[in-house]
Amino acid sequence: MSKVVDHLAELTGFRDRDVLDTTLAGALRDLLQPLRVAIHRCVGEDNDRRWLTRARLEATEAAATADPLWVEFDSLPAMDDFPARVSAIETHEMVTVVGVPHTAVFPLFTDRDVAGVVEIETDGPLDAEQQRLVASILRIYRNFQSLLDYSERDTLTGLLNRKTFDEAFYKLSSQTQEGALIGGSGERRAKSPPQSHYIGVLDIDHFKSVNDTYGHLIGDEVLLLLSRLMRSCFRYHDRLYRFGGEEFVVLMRCNTDTDAARAFERLRTSVAAYAFPQVGRITVSVGFTELKGGDTPSSAFERADKAVYWAKTHGRNQVCSHSELVQRGELEDDSKVGDVELF
Repeated sequence: MSKVVDHLAELTGFRDRDVLDTTLAGALRDLLQPLRVAIHRCVGEDNDRRWLTRARLEATEAAATADPLWVEFDSLPAMDDFPARVSAIETHEMVTVVGVPHTAVFPLFTDRDVAGVVEIETDGPLDAEQQRLVASILRIYRNFQSLLDYSERDTLTGLLNRKTFDEAFYKLSSQTQEGALIGGSGERRAKSPPQSHYIGVLDIDHFKSVNDTYGHLIGDEVLLLLSRLMRSCFRYHDRLYRFGGEEFVVLMRCNTDTDAARAFERLRTSVAAYAFPQVGRITVSVGFTELKGGDTPSSAFERADKAVYWAKTHGRNQVCSHSELVQRGELEDDSKVGDVELF
């Protein structure tokens, strides 16, 4: 029993979701002594869902492996390629696959949606006590995820909130290019070419008039629907934030400014074409910038914010690149990247 308590204490001792999944895999491996434990999450849209391996731990391995966060979506295995996982999610029950090895598939839920599955491979079937142990640990995991959601996510839209931005920013900017890893389906995925990171700030045009005309309940519905449009327009690994009011932020990785502009333009056109209940059409203004070496969260955000301010004061309903505005002489490049400012 003390061993179980030790693992639960370790599991709930982290605030990093990436570490949380590897800790869960390690706890199940140590407690059950299986051949392998793996955690796979569902990513993508309903018409194209795929499996991202969050943790994969063999009996003899000291540390878990996983798919890189920025792995190409099309290289991930399709959801329907693993019917046992799909069945576990649809039935909300453990699914067993008899064979060599024997596999038990447990659904992994959060309060918001289905997160994925936990697969445990063993020489023989798990007995009733082992199944209860896994189910109990997963309930604790779910409850802890709910606490993290409460502290890290905007309660209205479900997007990440502002206080999680700085940590994600530094983690993103310090990332090094990961080498090839063994993926969840066993293939080795090639190392992807280096890419740049971008921050985009978007603001709803004339949102105050929406609240003044239709009331704050309708205004909240607009914010909620906009967050759904953002999820559909951006990729599963892009980080989406609501900073407060009608201001949203995106952290993402792209090859070039042109690719970043294309992604933000896709959102802008989707919003402009969407018929919001009672309100009708609304538009958004977007400003974005590439992250530079030595950037701080505030310096990068300030550049993107200047670009979106220029967009709002020059016609609204447009996407503006900070670097392009500087090149055109519309903005001054007064960023102090790497400088230390004392107040």
